[in-house]
Amino acid sequence: MRKTLIACALALALTACDRAATPETGAAGTPAVAASAADIAAESQRLNAWFETKYEEQLKFSPIQLTFQGRKDLYDQVDDMSEQSQRDQVAWAKASVEEMEKTFDYAKLDDETKFSYDLWKLQYENARDGLPFLQDGYAFDQMNGAQGFWPTFLISFHKVDEEADYTAYVARLKATQRAFGQLLDRARASAGQDIRPPKFAYEGVIDQAKKVITGAPFSAGKDSAIWADAQAKADALVKAGKIDAARATALKDEARKALMEHFKPAYEGVIAWSEEELPKAAVNATGVGSTHKNGKAYYEYQLRQMTTTGMTADEIHALGLKEVERIKGEMTALKDKVGFKGDLDAFFAFIDSDAQFKYPNTDAGRQAYIDDATAAIDNIKKVLPDYFGLLPKADLVVKRVEPFREQDGAAQHYYPGTPDGSRPGVYYAHLSDMGAMPKPELEVIAYHEGLPGHHMQIAIAQELTGVPKFRTQYGVTAYAEGWGLYSEWLAKEMPGTYKDPYSEFGRLSSEMWRAIRLVVDTGLHAKGWTEQQAVEYFDANSAVPRAAIESEVKRYLIMPGQATAYKIGMIKIQDLRRKAETELGDTFDIKGFHDTVLGGGALPLTLLERRVDQWIAKQKAAKPA
Repeated sequence: MRKTLIACALALALTACDRAATPETGAAGTPAVAASAADIAAESQRLNAWFETKYEEQLKFSPIQLTFQGRKDLYDQVDDMSEQSQRDQVAWAKASVEEMEKTFDYAKLDDETKFSYDLWKLQYENARDGLPFLQDGYAFDQMNGAQGFWPTFLISFHKVDEEADYTAYVARLKATQRAFGQLLDRARASAGQDIRPPKFAYEGVIDQAKKVITGAPFSAGKDSAIWADAQAKADALVKAGKIDAARATALKDEARKALMEHFKPAYEGVIAWSEEELPKAAVNATGVGSTHKNGKAYYEYQLRQMTTTGMTADEIHALGLKEVERIKGEMTALKDKVGFKGDLDAFFAFIDSDAQFKYPNTDAGRQAYIDDATAAIDNIKKVLPDYFGLLPKADLVVKRVEPFREQDGAAQHYYPGTPDGSRPGVYYAHLSDMGAMPKPELEVIAYHEGLPGHHMQIAIAQELTGVPKFRTQYGVTAYAEGWGLYSEWLAKEMPGTYKDPYSEFGRLSSEMWRAIRLVVDTGLHAKGWTEQQAVEYFDANSAVPRAAIESEVKRYLIMPGQATAYKIGMIKIQDLRRKAETELGDTFDIKGFHDTVLGGGALPLTLLERRVDQWIAKQKAAKPA
């Protein structure tokens, strides 16, 4: 799942996660002292006002993030993608933390504001700790590269309601060349350290970039997606009575000129660079622990960021092996329940190949997938009030990924709506190869990406009013993806779900998929496994189609550590729920528990545990004698 894709990937300094123990005092060496309720309220209010001011300063680093939030500040600008800008953001964060520690008394804050204080400091500390690894990330790859993100952003997120919005759109088309040039500078710096993604990443970048600049006005053929969008936006202004037809023609001419003189050359530069690097890239690639000079330290850092724990690669690998065996046992029991004659490998092959589990690889089959996913989500909507007090205001829609970034077998993903609910959240599905979209897994993916998963969690976070705004936009992979995986499991408790035993097998397959990730990610990046070894292990332990497996392993290779967050986050949320159920007994309230988990926004797992513990203590205190 992505939060803001390039805005997050290139603003590590401002979106890092928890990695360490949380502070229990404010300024170093300041002992906690008793404070009156009035003092606590006043100091908390003062700090929360400070957070709002500082977050506004922070947002100025990212016009892209402002647009994601539905705002039009800096609407004609694009983020500074240079390494120096990232270092400047870390320096700004450092100064802000120093100011906070000097100005506010941690001991005089209420519990919720202490969480905010701790998060503000931790995001700086993690960004600081990431500075030695700025060249270890990949500026362009098949998953997160700007070549795929940028047209999606302009088409889907840069809204044009007035003429000024269109001129801002044109300005952003022009800025593509500068932004891509900065990213290429970073890619060259990494390559100078012999740090480059595998061959398949370059191939993906080339393919996606060429698709973006194929068609009018770049070449013969039908309109490219970006040109069709530029024309549609101008036509919509005419229809709305904002401009006349002559002005629309002039605006389209400006957009065409920007596309040909700035946008196209930017893409051609990325293509040329990728083609130049292609022969130097590994074919049967291995992970960063073997290929980067400081790869071991980089991977350890990535694991801390992604899991928000201190777990080592060996510990995560062992946990994965244990979970794979446990889930295999449940799969075997289900296989026997449906009366399948044969071993688990044969059952995997049956699920993977039998026509009853496939949608037709046609437009009708693709629409059927979207319709069925929408129906599964609509069913969940009806029962959400039985499990949650907090409910999202923003709607959710299911869409096919745009052709220029669609990949066979690639993982489905979610884009959030706006905080005010004016733009719905979007669950995107890769539907170019319906053979990689088995029917048994449709439900579980819809629950993970939509409801009660990512859309539920992110929309609620964005709509929170009782915390500083920076927390409504804060992202933590272990929390977000842990919640998504917990949601797959939670949906079992809800009526009307997983009625078909094969859909339950799909749920188990999804959990197995995430357990395998623990083994494969650490295998690749810490144990020297090759891409092929990882594919073979994955294939031997799951019913996931081969195309999806190959796409998954490619993802792990260019996003070290990210895949470990899902299962670790899920297990933590499950453990916290069991703890609450045990300690509260008959007074345990599932809605109260879920509202506690979601009601503070995304949190590192250490802080999430602290929040749940506080809720348990309050419930006990309120319990009648």
